[in-house]
Parts: sequence; structure tokens; C-alpha cells
Amino acid sequence: MTRDIPEPFSDKLFAARLQAARARPYLATALYALHIVESRQVPTMGVDRYWRCYVSPAFVDYAPVEELASILVHEVSHLLRDHHGRSDRFARRHELTGPAERLRMNIAADAEINDDAFGDGLVQPEGAVVPAKLGLPNGGLMEDYLRQFRLGRLTEEMAWLDCGSGADGLDREWELGPDGADGLSEQERDAVRFRVAQGIVGRPGNAPQGWRRWADEALHPPQPWRDLLGAAIRSAASAPGAGADYTYGRPARRSAGLPGIVLPSLRRTPPRVSVIIDTSGSVSDAELGSALLEVAAISRAVGGRRDLVTVLSCDAAARIAQPLCRAEGIPLVGGGGTDLRTGFAKALRARPHPDVIVVLTDGQTPWPSSRPACRTVVGLFRRESSWSEDDPDYFPEKPPQWARAVYIGTSV
Repeated sequence: MTRDIPEPFSDKLFAARLQAARARPYLATALYALHIVESRQVPTMGVDRYWRCYVSPAFVDYAPVEELASILVHEVSHLLRDHHGRSDRFARRHELTGPAERLRMNIAADAEINDDAFGDGLVQPEGAVVPAKLGLPNGGLMEDYLRQFRLGRLTEEMAWLDCGSGADGLDREWELGPDGADGLSEQERDAVRFRVAQGIVGRPGNAPQGWRRWADEALHPPQPWRDLLGAAIRSAASAPGAGADYTYGRPARRSAGLPGIVLPSLRRTPPRVSVIIDTSGSVSDAELGSALLEVAAISRAVGGRRDLVTVLSCDAAARIAQPLCRAEGIPLVGGGGTDLRTGFAKALRARPHPDVIVVLTDGQTPWPSSRPACRTVVGLFRRESSWSEDDPDYFPEKPPQWARAVYIGTSV
């Protein structure tokens, strides 16, 4: 049975919501966007993806206001952090099915929230899942925790856990669903998230690190850079003229209309790709490691023909062009200044010519003055602050318009 929550529960819940908003003022917009619904089927309290909060009257009657305030903050955190959408995506990506896996997602989502949720006016509810109970460190995301634990001895006492579809994406029979009353539309949900994120960014000292990270990503969502980079390479490789040549091995159909004359046909061949990796001192070891991973992805993007991918490491001078055997075995030599024009020149002198040039760099380089005779894709390592310690006002020129530029990396 599910219905709007009546007296006397409403007074206690409204008092709890007021206490929660006072303890976490940056979440007030989200707390008051929740529509509270009584349900005798929900174990304690849970949310659906439409921002309805289902409460057990028996639990509300039993729990003190202070604990209800903490649980309201916990439940609204599931919705703000899109745990239902993230759980669905994780389940599809890893082919996970069944209620046991959804319970595991609920546990992992709780661990993400609860590592810094309590204190400063909020008590820790009885039975709250924190990373330490799973033998895991604080500060992780739901996806991180899902890769690090399985259901077992440490999770036996968590089998009762049920925060609703808003936590793990699995619809419950006690939820009203998309057609029920008082749910928020997708646009309304996004507006709530945006206002909360604005409040956190405006007064970051009031929010813990986890919430500041969330707010930054909510206001500036990271690009799906792997998809963008792969799409840019495939687009360049399939462009007119890329990997195309004429052959007499199969005469053109037009030859039938010209007796005695054999015309060549156009043959599509796999495109050749030259990858120029910036190995200057301004590029970190982690970014060089990421570049090698991208080389492997580039090989897959052109059909897995490693013999068609050549890698150049380049700072102020272009190094030896390495044919791709295994990405992790490519020596990346450099560490000086940056002038990727030498890399372009060396790549374009290769025989046969590349059809696509891919540059992985932080952007601190002069660019060729003229457009190369092939498609160019630039993957830029992100920089959050000044690009030069010696000149705080320095910011490198953007790649030329003839290059397709994609920012790579997880930070924004």
C-alpha cells in the first residue's frame, strides 16, 4: 500500500528534513524537491529515480528525528549522484543481472556516500554501510568499490539493504513508476542537480571533497573522450582519398563502354596511421602511459592491423619511427622542449605516406604553418591550471582548424 504520508508522521519527517537542510545547506534544494510517500512495503526508507521518497510508517515511528535527518541526506545523495543510471550502465557494460548484483550495487553506492556523509550535525545511522566495513579505503566511487568486493561474509548483515531503484536502478513493486503522481521530469531532476552543484561550487568550504568533485563534474561534465577520439580517427580514416588507390587488377565498370581501353578501378585499402606522441618535459609519466593505451585503441579503430600504425616519440626532435607490435613495448624518448613540427615532417616523409596523423600532446608546441596532405587528429592532455610555471599567464595556441581536436583524460 502506497499513499501520501499523513499525520502524525509528516510532522516528524518535516522536522527531520529541516534538520538535514540546516546540517547540509548545500543540499536543501534537493531535500525539498523530494516528494515523500508512505509505503508499508519499503523496509525503512527508499527512493525511486523520479525523486519520490518512500517511507515506512513503522520505521518513522521508531527512529529518532536525528537519524531520519541523516537517512534523508543519504537517500537524496543517491539521486543527486545518479546511482540508478550509473548502476544500469555498469550492469550493461559488465553483463550483470539479477537482484544479488543489484544489492551489490546498492552496497557500493552506499559506501561512496557514507565515507564522508556524517558528523557536523548528522549522526551515523545504525547499520550504515561505510567502506571500512568492506575492508576498503574511503574516497572511492561506486564503480571503484564494485570492482573490489563480492557478496560474502563481510556483507551478510547488509542483505536487508534496500534504498530503492534510485540507488541501484532496479524497479520495486512498491514504487509508483514513471506514470505515478508527483514524480520529477528529467528536466526537473537536472535542474535540481544544477542548483545544488552551483551552491557547492559557490561555497566550497562547506562541502567535503566528495561533494566538491561531484559538483565540478555536474557543472562541467567530462567529454566521453575515448569515444570522441575513436570517432575522429575513424572519420579521418574513412574520408574520401584516405586509403584509396587505383588498381588494374580489377578493371573499372566503365571499361565496358570503351572497347579496347582498360580503366583502373578505385580500391579501398586499410588506412595507414602515424601517431606522434609528445614526450617533452611538460608531459607526465601518467600521460605517457595513457598515450600508449590510446595507441592500442587506435590500432583497434583501424581494424587491428598493427603493421599499418607507426609511432613517433617527439619533443624538440623526432625520434625513430616505431612500427606497432605491442604498445607497451614502444620506447618513448624525450624530456626536453617541444616542437612537434619535426614529428609532422618525419611522419610525412615516410613511404608509403600516412593517411591519418594522430598527435597526442599537451599543446605546448608550435604547429605546422600549412595543412598536411592527410587528415590530422589531435588528442590534447588536459591542464587545469597555468601551462607554464615560469609564465602564469601563458596559454598555448589552439591546434589549427584543419586538425580535429579532442581533449583526453578524466579531469575537467
